[in-house]
Amino acid sequence: MRRSLLGALPSRKGAFLPEDDTVHETTRPRLGDRIMAAVNRDPRTAPHGTRNDALLAVALAVAAVCAALFTHEGRHPDALGWTLLLAVHVPIVWRRRRPLLVLAVLVAVIVPYHALEYNHLAPTPVAYVALYTVAVTGRPLRTVLTGAIVLGLSTSVMLTVSAHQAVELLRTSGWIIAVLFCGIDVRYYRQYVASIVERAVRAERTREEEARRRVAEERLRIARDLHDLLAHSITLIGVQTSVAAHVLAADPERLDREAVATALDDISETCRTARGELRTTLEVLRDHGPQDTRGPLPGLDGLPDLVAAARLSGARVEQDLRIRTDPPPAVGAAAYRIVQEALTNAVRHAGPEPAVRLRLYDEPGALRVSVTDDGTGPTPGNTPGFGLVGMRERARSVGGTLDAGPRPDGGFEVTAALPLTMGKGTV
Repeated sequence: MRRSLLGALPSRKGAFLPEDDTVHETTRPRLGDRIMAAVNRDPRTAPHGTRNDALLAVALAVAAVCAALFTHEGRHPDALGWTLLLAVHVPIVWRRRRPLLVLAVLVAVIVPYHALEYNHLAPTPVAYVALYTVAVTGRPLRTVLTGAIVLGLSTSVMLTVSAHQAVELLRTSGWIIAVLFCGIDVRYYRQYVASIVERAVRAERTREEEARRRVAEERLRIARDLHDLLAHSITLIGVQTSVAAHVLAADPERLDREAVATALDDISETCRTARGELRTTLEVLRDHGPQDTRGPLPGLDGLPDLVAAARLSGARVEQDLRIRTDPPPAVGAAAYRIVQEALTNAVRHAGPEPAVRLRLYDEPGALRVSVTDDGTGPTPGNTPGFGLVGMRERARSVGGTLDAGPRPDGGFEVTAALPLTMGKGTV
């Protein structure tokens, strides 16, 4: 996706981004793409810059020699003139590193060249290259000031030589202004291209971070579901197995076959229910189907089954359900899991046959959940589990809050407030 967005735009360091992910790394870009990449990148970071500038200096020197030999824009250079004309091209090799210093050295060499009335056309190309480099690598204000200084100095030198030459220089000064503004325009264009590349890279990085965040949230959701499902089912199976074992060991001579069969049927039903929920939870890990497919979420309509299972495990559950409006599916699922974990903890830690009260009611803007018991609570010294942590995470996942702790008059209490309107950032 990133490559299709960037297309043929260059990277910050001049690296060329292929237009298609299927292009092999050994495929060379086309000539037009290479030219555009060279135009788009910052000249100070271009590869082989010094070598390329040395070749440019040689080419400009050859052009200057040809202009001095075959044009008549001034006196034909002698030994001193040829020395100055060739020396003016040497600083171009370092134009990318020190553009202002190169321009200053060039002016210092070219001023005596023009003062001696040698061919005025020959050093013009190298002067334009130096001016362009200053414009394309510096701020616009600095470029304008530099151009004004160079133009004023050149006019002053020409006035000492010939007023006619000075007027001619002013007449052709439009070329100097054009070169400077061309450099400024290219500088702005490169900044624009760099900003596009930066935004594309930042957008891709944001998408990757969002994908990682969604993966982490999905893993956490699956972990919570597995914890709630397995803890609840295993607890019920353990209690029902204890009931069957007690019946078998209490009086072998007078075996209560009906009680044993009921306990075994309850274990079988719990296993079937757990297997179905486990299959639904793990289907999200399969590759076939959309990524957002999570299967049907448990809701408030499953609370009677939780209460019945807790009662079969020996708890004396009193329920008070007063719900006038249907909450969003995510809120209903969070309330279901909170009640499931709270009932499981009551069966495990509240002692034999605990009295549990479940209250569920809605009020303006919120769904209230309350589960209390009269048990003794967890045994001190045992390794804490993830039940309370998971309940708090479920409440926060829908924008709600949860409090859990011992009651002042004994027992344990879990209360939660879940919003009935889902906002942004909730799942």
